[in-house]
Amino acid sequence: MQSSRGDYPMTRMRRLRQHPWSRALVNETILSSADLIWPLFILPDAKGEQPIASLPGVSRRGIELLLKDVEEAVDLGIPAIALFPVTPTELKSDDGREALNPDNLICSATRAIRQRFGNAIGIVCDVALDPYTSHGQDGLLRDGVILNDETLMVLQQQAVVQAAAGASVIAPSDMMDGRIGAVREALDGSGHQDVCIMSYAAKYASAFYGPFRDAVGSKGNLGSGDKKTYQMQPSATDEAIHEVALDLREGADIVMVKPGMPYLDIVYRIKTEFQVPTAVYQVSGEYAMLCAAANNGWLDKEKCMLESLLAFRRAGADMILTYFARDAAKALRK
Repeated sequence: MQSSRGDYPMTRMRRLRQHPWSRALVNETILSSADLIWPLFILPDAKGEQPIASLPGVSRRGIELLLKDVEEAVDLGIPAIALFPVTPTELKSDDGREALNPDNLICSATRAIRQRFGNAIGIVCDVALDPYTSHGQDGLLRDGVILNDETLMVLQQQAVVQAAAGASVIAPSDMMDGRIGAVREALDGSGHQDVCIMSYAAKYASAFYGPFRDAVGSKGNLGSGDKKTYQMQPSATDEAIHEVALDLREGADIVMVKPGMPYLDIVYRIKTEFQVPTAVYQVSGEYAMLCAAANNGWLDKEKCMLESLLAFRRAGADMILTYFARDAAKALRK
């Protein structure tokens, strides 16, 4: 029998780790399919499908196949999908005018989803010009300079046509100053006051976006250019708080941090400071790295996938945009 020395561990942290039932009782953080948003890429060819080499297991799909993905999302309890169009090269222009076409890919897909599924699933529509511009930038460009205020007027129109098509959530990802207030004003003024705004509030000029740009076809347009004059520096933390405060003041309903895993400190700080609905985007580079390591046998894909998603929830994220959404929802059902 052990002695009752003062240094003997009267408190044993392992006691509550011994059994599945006790671990379940003291579980601090829960991950469920209800926390996930599934990003989907839309092809112009209604029945087409194109696997994305840099995003293993992810494909660009036409609207007919996209509807099957949405049906699966509904069945799996994934509450929302996020749409990103693959705009044909011939429809791209310096001013991104295809973004304002009420029959463009994202609007057509939104209408088709809404017609088939009603309000059974949320539809998040991206507002930015990079899928539509010949130069690959998120805003209007003149002499190599992004025109902030002129871009806002285009974003307002883009948001309205998406809302009219049936978008549940407008998600400005452009990082122009004042865009949340401008979009909120445009939505309210056109009778779409019930459409939510999910602001890409703390979006960093990150090196982790490469596979996404492959997916939407903007990488070639951007070329050697970058987005450092409007996206945030990876070194910034206080600036993220300032950005979120501004977006909330302008009418954002949800704020987002992007990328995810390298910015868990930002997620935690925003949630702690503001206590508002907070999203995080597990971006294409994060997804691709985990898949590459798993495909090489270096990691257990399912375990690392779920652990990474749980980390976002632990940091304070209420919702996670992830290309793992379908696989994660299936795994969580086991």
